[in-house]
Amino acid sequence: MVGDPPGPVAGAAPRSWREVRDWSAALLLSRTGEDVAAWNRRVAEAGLGDEPALRAWLADRGVTGYAQALLVWERFGYPDFLTADAGQLIDGQYEDRPGLRPVLDAVLAAAPALGPVTVQARKTCVTLVSPRRTFAVVQPTSRSRVDLGLRLDGVEPSGRLLAAKNVGNGSINRRIALSAPGDVDEEVLGWLRRAYDESTAPPAPRAPARRPAPVLGQVPVVIEGFDLPGRSWCPAPGGSSYQYVHVALHGHDRDRAYLEMPGRGGWLAIEPVPADAPSARWEAQVTVRRGDAGLDFGGPFVRGDRTDRHLALAWGDVPGDGTLRLFRACKFGLADVDPGLVEDALRPGRRLVVRARLNARGNPGCSDVAWSVERAP
Repeated sequence: MVGDPPGPVAGAAPRSWREVRDWSAALLLSRTGEDVAAWNRRVAEAGLGDEPALRAWLADRGVTGYAQALLVWERFGYPDFLTADAGQLIDGQYEDRPGLRPVLDAVLAAAPALGPVTVQARKTCVTLVSPRRTFAVVQPTSRSRVDLGLRLDGVEPSGRLLAAKNVGNGSINRRIALSAPGDVDEEVLGWLRRAYDESTAPPAPRAPARRPAPVLGQVPVVIEGFDLPGRSWCPAPGGSSYQYVHVALHGHDRDRAYLEMPGRGGWLAIEPVPADAPSARWEAQVTVRRGDAGLDFGGPFVRGDRTDRHLALAWGDVPGDGTLRLFRACKFGLADVDPGLVEDALRPGRRLVVRARLNARGNPGCSDVAWSVERAP
């Protein structure tokens, strides 16, 4: 959905996070064949009285991740950030600093001249997104300052261009402090234009791949996680806190449910699971090759160089805008698995299973990792 533009700015109407509801509903229908109304009837008939019971009931029926979260929200109420429209989100940002609202308007007024730009309202900031990625963030940081955060690669801080801390997501690395609309001058517009142009440039071509080793076959690898630590997490007293923690499989498969991970080179958070779920499960197909140095692994879920092939889980905060903001990852090293187990798993009807406690001393992470080979069901 598109909210009302702030003030008289034309051509830069911010979108709110409410679109995640439509995305989740479509995901639920595609994965289960039943829409939200049908599932709401089934939930009502089940008579489940609390959120953990409902999550466990849905997980038993194969409803996980965002589709599960949607039905929990339908039953127990939606978070504020999903029910607010763009105007409400922005009004909340500037409620105690109305004199800074014209600074945002000045930046948004310049956005249409850059090219195709999606302006998205969030709870604490407004982001500017090119057809390829987020390139700028407008965030009221204090009662007297708005920070224009920019993604500028290879540009050192100098003059008004400062290092960015706690502005937008991890891909925003520079900021300019603004206190009045007049601060959005030619210099600022030049940096904004440069950030946009860099965001729309195609990525550099990759070097030609070496001739691959012979393929031995495909191995289904199942990751089963238990003892998740909970949906909220604060790493240290007084530090940043995360309220919607999820865990997902790193990958490149856009045919499965996923969230974007800004600044992570195109890697996606596949099938995110809330960190208060009773358990989590992912499956990935891994290609096994035999090279001069032994077994090697590949596929859309395999990370690392030849000596460090691994699968990974991504831990992050999910603000509800289609992204997972990564703050931690844990690896399952394929290169460390007994080659005998791998060759056993290559046999028909077998699979490689890794089980792990997704709780490292009360924090998001992985511990008690164990590999085995099992018969496929």
